[in-house]
Amino acid sequence: MQKEIKIAVIEDDENLRFLVVHRLQAEGYKVVEASDGQIAEELIMIEQPDIVLLDWMLPTKQGSEICQNVRKLGFDNLIIMVTAKSQDIDKIDAYSFGVSDYVTKPFNMDVLVALIDNKVKFVINNEKSEVYKFGNMEHHPNKHSLLRENKKIELTILENRILLYFLKNANQVINRDELMMVVWGYNSDVNTRTLDMHIVRLRKKIESNPDRPHFMQTVRGVGYKFVIE
Repeated sequence: MQKEIKIAVIEDDENLRFLVVHRLQAEGYKVVEASDGQIAEELIMIEQPDIVLLDWMLPTKQGSEICQNVRKLGFDNLIIMVTAKSQDIDKIDAYSFGVSDYVTKPFNMDVLVALIDNKVKFVINNEKSEVYKFGNMEHHPNKHSLLRENKKIELTILENRILLYFLKNANQVINRDELMMVVWGYNSDVNTRTLDMHIVRLRKKIESNPDRPHFMQTVRGVGYKFVIE
């Protein structure tokens, strides 16, 4: 089924770009491509793709710079950053240069397609977004936002992924390693201290008393448990 969705694949690894382009075309997407940062920037502004798959490391310009530049020029469609190192995801969140989501290399092609299909379904086609309610809050994962009594609280990409996984597995004990794999990706080499830091930040956004959390509880020696009565 032709979805009439245009995707720009910006990747300098020729073999990987070939595989991704052909898989997306087989899924019915229209695909444009580039392997160089400067050319990619021009391509994005001319073609106005619905989704950009943007590699972090590129010749002439880094993905982060391209993202910032096209955002300044008014491009507001989805940009999914492709990164080879899970540490770069912290940079994505720290600098907030307009990335909508990310995927880490090496990625499973089925997982990539599922991520894109989800974005098309919920974000581009504006189907009713999934909403999770707890306490006096609502989590809108596809908008990276949390509503507390209708007041919007912005979430970073990582906070969004952590909270969504907790809500999908409410009242279950979640192992730290499992959570890191889900949030950071296949080749995750982050340490538990990094995860704990994000948990602390997230608690400040959702807990009335972050030092004595009601929802996001620590299970000593194991991980965490998101408690919803």
